[in-house]
Amino acid sequence: MERTNRRIELMDAARGLALCLMVAHHFLYDLCALCGLPWVWFTNPVFDALHYFFAGLFILLSGVSSNFSRSNVKRGAKALAVALGITAVTYFMGTPIVFGVLHLLGTCMLFYGLTQGFWRRLPAWAVPTVSILGVLATARLVNGVPTETPHLWMFGFVTAGFRSADYFPLLPWAFVFLLGTWAGKYVREGRLPRWFYEAKAPRLAAVGRRSLLIYVLHQPVLYALTMLGLAIFGT
Repeated sequence: MERTNRRIELMDAARGLALCLMVAHHFLYDLCALCGLPWVWFTNPVFDALHYFFAGLFILLSGVSSNFSRSNVKRGAKALAVALGITAVTYFMGTPIVFGVLHLLGTCMLFYGLTQGFWRRLPAWAVPTVSILGVLATARLVNGVPTETPHLWMFGFVTAGFRSADYFPLLPWAFVFLLGTWAGKYVREGRLPRWFYEAKAPRLAAVGRRSLLIYVLHQPVLYALTMLGLAIFGT
């Protein structure tokens, strides 16, 4: 197939699926934290693995989409601005999100936008090799490695008092994003099977196309629904 700049519905649908599962995961958190549902419903080996798998898919697809963006710098600045707004709101709510998935994506988009010329000049094997080795070497940082040095939480090193209701540090997740930027080149050049470009999943794709709006609004809506349920049905 020839090079394409059009939206690929399967990619939007995959992003939509990951987003729906993230919303469900956060709703379970609200039910456990506010309604007394046993915490095993929110955190258990199966759900924890699925959480990171679909979060990784979301981050990978964001990297792929960088090949279709007119300006990753503007895209990243917009995401970071929204992320900082979320930090401010959640700070006053008492459950601050210091470096969540949107902070991560905005930082990665901005960095890639400023350095994409460098990555594109590397041999075809270099980016996937660096990405995979980077994930394998730093995956243990995914939950934050304790340190006495402050201000390294962006990279996965946290002090004892660090708290973030949603936490996705640059290590290892930036390497997942980078792998997506490499894969996106082949997606845009039409080098994947025809079914990848022709598959249809309109409802999930519609969710995926509104991912930023849904990400910003879903938790306030879930919180309101949870509190309404408590008011109607009691604890």
